[in-house]
Amino acid sequence: METERVEYWLFGGWAVDFHVGAVTRSHSDLDLAIWVDDVDRVATLLGGDGWVHVPDETQPGSIAFARGTVRVELAFLQRDDAGGEPYTPIGDGSRATWAAGAFGQDIRTLAGVRARVITLRALREEKTGSRDDPVAEAKDRQDLATLERLA
Repeated sequence: METERVEYWLFGGWAVDFHVGAVTRSHSDLDLAIWVDDVDRVATLLGGDGWVHVPDETQPGSIAFARGTVRVELAFLQRDDAGGEPYTPIGDGSRATWAAGAFGQDIRTLAGVRARVITLRALREEKTGSRDDPVAEAKDRQDLATLERLA
């Protein structure tokens, strides 16, 4: 995505690992936030690299792709104006908010891979929210315990 100048931010469990600098648990997907205006371009890039769109298996305001057993979920970002905080537009006209300042220029490296990640403060906030899914909630608790070890 960097080569194609697509802004993205890693969030979720892999963002925890990139902030820590080590793989801390197994992962079922890779979560990326991208600008809604880049969705078609990113879909084309992924399709050209063998990724297949997985319809109707995502949260509102996102889209998923799979290649073999690997899954990528793209959350959409939008702003009301250039200075406004990004949010995820939901199909019914509502919005999912993100922590203020989540989408900065934080770049972390893990096993030789560089990625832009949401800020540590935003990641902690993301992992603090409640979930309907007990498995996801357990992962969040584990991730928060891992993040507590960071200064």
